[in-house]
Amino acid sequence: MTPADAAIPNLQQDIQRAVTVALAEDIGDGDITAQLIPPERQARARVITREDCVFCGRPWVEEVFRQLDPALQLQWYVQDGDRVAAGSTLFELCGTARSILTGERCALNFVQTLSGTATTASEYAALAADSEIRILDTRKTIPGLRTAQKYAVLCGGCHNHRVGLYDAFLIKENHIAAAGGIDKAVSQAHRIKPGALVEVEVESLEELQQALDAGADVIMLDEFTDDMTAQALTLARGRAKIEISGSVNEARLKQLAGLAVDYISSGSLTKHLRAIDLSLRLLSE
Repeated sequence: MTPADAAIPNLQQDIQRAVTVALAEDIGDGDITAQLIPPERQARARVITREDCVFCGRPWVEEVFRQLDPALQLQWYVQDGDRVAAGSTLFELCGTARSILTGERCALNFVQTLSGTATTASEYAALAADSEIRILDTRKTIPGLRTAQKYAVLCGGCHNHRVGLYDAFLIKENHIAAAGGIDKAVSQAHRIKPGALVEVEVESLEELQQALDAGADVIMLDEFTDDMTAQALTLARGRAKIEISGSVNEARLKQLAGLAVDYISSGSLTKHLRAIDLSLRLLSE
């Protein structure tokens, strides 16, 4: 586990929890197909990727087989964050055939999903490679896999926004209306959790000025034109960071890089992933 050891709180506990749930929903009261195999039968297996990808998921695989059968041995050929070519061996397993086949789908589900997330993130990171813009993820994650996908985003070369509702303030239109205004919302945020990052989404230059005057740390621009964005950056310089949220493509990113935007956040990093095609095969002794 390399890219996010200190970046994501409770990651190891979340890995254990997610694996426990995944094994329970798959195995239930027992793998009846595995019972066709003699319990003493030993086997070796190899897992390959059928397509190019950025690999992610090693800690989840290790936890699957640790919980299922600690005697099973794994040999790794990749690390999280590695770029691997189609046909590459990711890891091999050695142990009872029952354990390997019972844990196969659960382990590969984690790898195909997290490698898909990391691969998508790597494509976005490549778009920003020649700029100072940091591409951020969002909370639009698969339920139950929040920290896992945020770890995968880091493996792909992008960055994390807040992990959840508890670690930073993101004050949007409805919060502003319910709190009685931007100044009241920001002031209350500073009182509730001093030192926590306070971000405000604004829809006009007037609201931007209100957020700056209230002491927001980051300001998210909603539906701003390029001219308005340039004005916002001038007003915010030295006072707050500027974030753009929404669709990202190469042409748009080049425009924003020219304007020196600080952040772009995109839910696509975690919700528009395509699972990577993997294969496990038992090897002949």
